[in-house]
Amino acid sequence: MVKREADGVWITLKETIAANHEDVFACLTTDVGLTRWFTLAAEVDLRKGGSMKLAFDAKFRRAFEVPILDFDTEGRVTWGWPIGIADDFVPLEWTVTPDVEEGARVIQRHGPFPDDADSLISAANDAESWRWYLCNLRTVLEAKVDMRAERPL
Repeated sequence: MVKREADGVWITLKETIAANHEDVFACLTTDVGLTRWFTLAAEVDLRKGGSMKLAFDAKFRRAFEVPILDFDTEGRVTWGWPIGIADDFVPLEWTVTPDVEEGARVIQRHGPFPDDADSLISAANDAESWRWYLCNLRTVLEAKVDMRAERPL
């Protein structure tokens, strides 16, 4: 869902995953968890003001660092995520809550993006990628299949 709010444009993605919410949250906040569905290597300093070094190769040659803008142990973490080719970051908010019948409910909010054409194109590209990765997170936890190997993005 894309929504214009007072501070800019926000993208919200939702996914229900048939897994324990603590396991899902660990996939967003730990080295091991992130490498299960997202990156090939990660180093996480999990605290507000900490950072995550994310690598798309095992030796950290293709890596970048993102700040952890907010964190609480109840299932919320906010990363600063780069937008476009600039050095700007926008919040990428993750909330994971238990769903008694379904497992865990994941809500990802990304923004605010400025309301100009280049920023909105960047937002659309990010949304497409994040939808794929959220589906991969679900597939890894539910079916034990990592789609990065089966059907790369």
